[in-house]
Amino acid sequence: MPNFDALHYPYASRRNVVYSKRGMVATSQPLAAQAGLAVLQAGGNAIDAAVATAAALTVVEPTANGIGGDAFALVWHQGKLHGLNASGPAPQTMTLENLSAQGLTEVPKYGPLAVTVPGTPAAWAALSKRFGRMPLATSMASAIELAQSGFPVSPSVAFAWQQATQVFRKQLQGEHFQHWFDTFAPERAPMAGEVWRSAAHAQTLQSIAQTDAESFYRGPLAEQIAAFVQSAGGHIGVKDLGDFAVDWCDPISVNYRGYDVWEIPPNGHGLVALMALNILKGFAFSERDSVLTHHRQIEAMKLAFADGFAHIGEPSHMRVSVADLLSEGYAHERRACIGERASLPMPGEPARGGTVYLSTADSEGNMVSLIQSNYMGFGSGMVVPGTGIALHNRGHNFSLKPGHPNCLAPGKRPYHTIIPGFLTKDGQAVGPFGVMGGFMQPQGHVQMVMNTVDFGLNPQASLDAPRWEWEAANRVNIERAMPEHLYHGLARLGHEVAWSNNRLAFGRGQIIWRDAHGVLCGGTEPRTDGAIAAW
Repeated sequence: MPNFDALHYPYASRRNVVYSKRGMVATSQPLAAQAGLAVLQAGGNAIDAAVATAAALTVVEPTANGIGGDAFALVWHQGKLHGLNASGPAPQTMTLENLSAQGLTEVPKYGPLAVTVPGTPAAWAALSKRFGRMPLATSMASAIELAQSGFPVSPSVAFAWQQATQVFRKQLQGEHFQHWFDTFAPERAPMAGEVWRSAAHAQTLQSIAQTDAESFYRGPLAEQIAAFVQSAGGHIGVKDLGDFAVDWCDPISVNYRGYDVWEIPPNGHGLVALMALNILKGFAFSERDSVLTHHRQIEAMKLAFADGFAHIGEPSHMRVSVADLLSEGYAHERRACIGERASLPMPGEPARGGTVYLSTADSEGNMVSLIQSNYMGFGSGMVVPGTGIALHNRGHNFSLKPGHPNCLAPGKRPYHTIIPGFLTKDGQAVGPFGVMGGFMQPQGHVQMVMNTVDFGLNPQASLDAPRWEWEAANRVNIERAMPEHLYHGLARLGHEVAWSNNRLAFGRGQIIWRDAHGVLCGGTEPRTDGAIAAW
């Protein structure tokens, strides 16, 4: 475990770090955390707890994830880190020519064309089968009960629900969108503390649990999904669902000042966080709240994103390799691009060679970093009638530019924003971490790693610390809690800085670290309804 002071909270905080020995679950909603803890206490391991928490989050935080989304995970099991990519591809009949003929220059944000094959249920089944100790029906029981009996909506979820409803009432027109309103806002969005239930959601979760997700991909649910999407003008067919399989992959990493920082390889953009850290490790940082520290962080992130947008796609379509982008030589070249003032990011050419996040740990040493999302909150606005399945809109991230590594093609996965993180040192697990929230995620990962490694903050203080988010060009949003001298200092260097009070921005994170004696220490996100359930 990194060295830190458990009583040092230099930023506004109403929470202390949480310690435990036998198990821990950290996530953005207390009832979901309790679902995971119940599984641990019933004899399950960290993987079972992660599945229980993830399934519960689709019920208690539908504003950010759902059954019809994608998932990624990093699993530490028996001394080894395993990667799971459960992001789905474009349907076989969805082609660049098809969309171009409709006069589209981008995949629409909402509606059936944005829907790619969902991977989340397959992720739960795969995790349970490979590493879990309990059957899926047992680990998902709490989620089913929450959906069937109902739960009081938590404050941050209620706020996001109301915001989404306002947006959807303006933007979602047509009979196929009515199912979203019927399911999630028949009259209005629920207020904080109001009980919300969905019997259809419970039935779908029950079907997934009893069949190890087979019904979702090769059964009645698959037929319902395909029929609905195609009736709305989309492309997903029964074969697209039936052909889907998760990808167990080797995680990628960089060494940052003695710690190995791990991410899932492309099509996810965890690579962006690693490229930024590779650039930043060439600088010395002694003070977190200095203008120079923030300037270099922002500039490194801009360069990493420029490369990510230019080069990341399905690995078989990338023109440069991950090794090329993470090479020391290329990091040195990109580091030299950082000057004294803000600059517009441009991609380089290396030498060629609405999301929810959770962390779990158990007493046996297993640890999980898992993230799942419908993207942009509720996703595409398409809900399969009578199922509670809100379908994601990941297809929106495809490029329609011919020749681009991320250009739309049948069976291809899009550039993906959700990324779980993991930290190790000298071959031993330190623990899972993550910051959910679209394109904020790599930026949050960089800030969490530096808060931990460079500035010695404990997990809760790392999450409490005010954050920045690079938006585009030289535009940077910073939280109102940021010291005022940083706002003015960054502006003098040419950054177009804006204060922000947006409670849905700047990501929502969780951290669990383990020490050499097996003691767990966790921090949870103060910007949402975050909770740690410990045993």
